[in-house]
Amino acid sequence: MATTVTHSIIQANLDHLELLVPLFDAYRIFYGKPSDLEGARSFVRSRLQSQDSVILLAINEGQSDGFGFAQLYPSFSSVAMKSIWILNDLFVSTTDRQSGIGRQLVHGVREFAASTGAVRVDLATAADNLPAKALYESAGYSLDEVFDHYKLSVV
Repeated sequence: MATTVTHSIIQANLDHLELLVPLFDAYRIFYGKPSDLEGARSFVRSRLQSQDSVILLAINEGQSDGFGFAQLYPSFSSVAMKSIWILNDLFVSTTDRQSGIGRQLVHGVREFAASTGAVRVDLATAADNLPAKALYESAGYSLDEVFDHYKLSVV
């Protein structure tokens, strides 16, 4: 079990880029992609500059270490006529798992979404990612029993 550290969940900006890059790279590696720090830097910088996503970052009090992040993309529910957020990415560094950071990030996502007037948060995770599924379910997320979700690869 990782030691508990003093940390906060903040909305990241360009000042936090170098804290986010190794976390984002490790996240991609977790999903089987090769390390690409420059690609991660470019992608995250672009998201922050264009403000087309929101990244919540778990940091220590001195803001010198990043422990994990959650990345949200905006969308809309036509039926509800309200905004929704897609929790696309959530990652806690391997050395900081089981320390409550994931739970704090999920809670931060809920607070952020509520503060924007969103009707819900949607997410998907790997079918075999049992720790993540347990975390989401313990935070109140449930499997969608109404809709089957499909995807179409275009590349």
